Amino acid sequence: MAPGKRSLLICFPILCIILLHSRPVLAQQKPVFACDMTDNPELKNFRFCDPSLGLKTRVDDLVSRLTLQEKIGWLVSGSTGVSRLGIPDYQWWSEALHGVSYGGPGTKFSSPIPAATIFPQVILTASTFNDSLFETIAKVVSTEARAMYNVGLAGLTFFSPNINIFRDPRWGRGQETPGEDPLLSSNYGAAYVRGLQRTDDGDEERLKVAGCCKHYIAYDLDNWKGIQRYSFNAVVTQQDMEDTYVPPFKNCVLYGDPASVMCSYNQVNGKPTCGNPELLVGVVRDQWKLNGYIVSDYDSLNEMFNSQHFTKTPEEAAALAMNSGVDLNCGSFLSNHAQAAVDRGLLSVTVIDRAVSNNFATLMRLGFFDGDPSKQLYGNLGPEDVCTPENQELALEVARQGIVLLKNTDSSLPLSPQSIKSLAVIGPNANATHTMLGDYEGVPCKYTSPLQSLTASVPTVYQPGCADVLCGTAQIEDAKKIASTADAVVIIVGSDLSIETETVDRVNITLPGQQQTLVTEVAEVSKGPVILVIMSGGSMDVQFAKYNPKITSILWVGFPGEAGGAAIADVIFGQYNPSGRLTMTWYPQSFVEKVEMTDMNMRPDPARGFPGRTYRFYDGPTVFNFGDGLSYSQFNHQLVTAPTHVSIPLEEGHVCQSSTCRSVNPVEQSCKNSSIDIHLRVKNVGNYSGSHTVLLFSSPPQVHNAPRKQLIGYQKLHLTPQAEGLIRFNIDVCKHLSIVDENGNQKVALGEYILHLGSLMHSLHVVI
Repeated sequence: MAPGKRSLLICFPILCIILLHSRPVLAQQKPVFACDMTDNPELKNFRFCDPSLGLKTRVDDLVSRLTLQEKIGWLVSGSTGVSRLGIPDYQWWSEALHGVSYGGPGTKFSSPIPAATIFPQVILTASTFNDSLFETIAKVVSTEARAMYNVGLAGLTFFSPNINIFRDPRWGRGQETPGEDPLLSSNYGAAYVRGLQRTDDGDEERLKVAGCCKHYIAYDLDNWKGIQRYSFNAVVTQQDMEDTYVPPFKNCVLYGDPASVMCSYNQVNGKPTCGNPELLVGVVRDQWKLNGYIVSDYDSLNEMFNSQHFTKTPEEAAALAMNSGVDLNCGSFLSNHAQAAVDRGLLSVTVIDRAVSNNFATLMRLGFFDGDPSKQLYGNLGPEDVCTPENQELALEVARQGIVLLKNTDSSLPLSPQSIKSLAVIGPNANATHTMLGDYEGVPCKYTSPLQSLTASVPTVYQPGCADVLCGTAQIEDAKKIASTADAVVIIVGSDLSIETETVDRVNITLPGQQQTLVTEVAEVSKGPVILVIMSGGSMDVQFAKYNPKITSILWVGFPGEAGGAAIADVIFGQYNPSGRLTMTWYPQSFVEKVEMTDMNMRPDPARGFPGRTYRFYDGPTVFNFGDGLSYSQFNHQLVTAPTHVSIPLEEGHVCQSSTCRSVNPVEQSCKNSSIDIHLRVKNVGNYSGSHTVLLFSSPPQVHNAPRKQLIGYQKLHLTPQAEGLIRFNIDVCKHLSIVDENGNQKVALGEYILHLGSLMHSLHVVI
């Protein structure tokens, strides 16, 4: 979905000023809502305005009162009100990816709420491996969203989160996702949706705000070498679909219970996702039982007709989308062509009724048809509930938890503020402000840049070294001059939204322009520790720095949000012990030179020299691996409890009792008692308190082209020096150890599994 207006940022070494490009927006004094009986007492006679009645009764009553043209007005994101029934216009499109965003027309920033808490971009948040944190962030975002709604600055429906798999490091929108792993992406999506939607009174029918699992499905290319998302046909095997692309969406719907699912621009195996009834009605609606509406990505129905030429006429495209399960068109295509589709007999009123019923049911769950919001559960939220000190502290904490320490030669970090008399701060992102937010951002409460925070800790000298991240020409001599006399050097490089964002995929994954030269030459003349900080959404090939002994430490900080500078300084000076882990493989540049971004296959194919993708299947050289991340402390692992064998009982007469089988179907009867307990003792044997994440991987028997290894669990604990803790994993063999066969069916492989628990490996045999 295309982002909306952006802000202009003017920065001096410490001071930053935000200027909005657009003219100031005058806030409404009250939110948009239906059934305002104060202004129109006669509305009390309408059953759809009666909150005491059941949801279906209210929806049916409302739909029965609408003309066909009025119904069509509620098939698009800029819905047209029905004044005779006391229903105002409503804008469905708001965004809340990592804070309330101005990315959609449903949200504005102005008095009395000119800003909101902008958390780190999702790729960094996911690096915390902290499910409870994912939900906590979303709760804060939903509170701020409700507060903005109450003063007429936002809607109630938010098209977030983005849970597509970060399949290829070049994807400009990978920064918006939880990374390349299906389990982590599944857990993130479900947790974030729960945080957005769940109400504090425990009413499961009600919604605080409405979330959306997007973009369904196999969408992870925007614009690569001229190949556009609007017309791209993702050719995906059934096996890859079921074990890589589907799980985040399936789990988001089953365990997050979102108000909506968004279908993507692209085609999958020759069919547009928004025009595929098997994917939408067959899977999302019938199999997963979505309780909500299916929305198209912005203008994707128009792209189906004009870019993909999938139908001969626009009314055929409108009918195809709605008959396939689309309820709401983000854009205006259905308002322009649905009537013609009905007139030609391509689209029935019954299908339109289904769609608007799903849409109205969502708004009723949000309280939109319950009259004055000030008399409802969240009606007292206002400007004082946005950008609170607690919310801003949470943004800082998330950034600190997410930052990943990738190299730390001779324990060069943390630096001691007392021993640093002069710190050289260099690099195009050293004084970053807006860059720290990533895309789908809003106006932040405030910025805390890296330079500002480092300067607050020790005396600094600053040289950007490059005019911007493109770094066409580096000011190397100026940077070397300050580095050569400083006690330590912090070089902050990377990318920004000119390099990677929606509609912008990368071709190279090296540091842009002359950044590598700048880093290398500055490091060469430095007399003290050199800390390289990489601010980016995707991975970078920084082998030159990894193997350069003069570069003592490497930190990846993602796009760390409004408080990113403070978090970076806290980690560098040891006020926070880093615990983040990479959620994506860092490949060498040779990978992207060899592999077409359009190749959707996950599994390697030696016959054509295809190395596979992500840590689950790729076995080529890497710069850093999924799950990498260091601490200032050391943690020892000791296996306490773990079985060596587990037996799956088969029903009498099962073919595998008399034949040799490589795998069995995980049927309910066989899986009833297949769970096992694994207990791991963790001890902090270092000198720093800190959090430690234990990742549990399984390397299954190599049947059915199974993954090399896959994440099946993770837990995080905080330990003081010399303290111990016990981590308990309960593993459901049929659920957690299952793989997907060549036909897309779940199987439990028989044979030896290698379980990876932190630094340990354990052998587990699954038998019948």
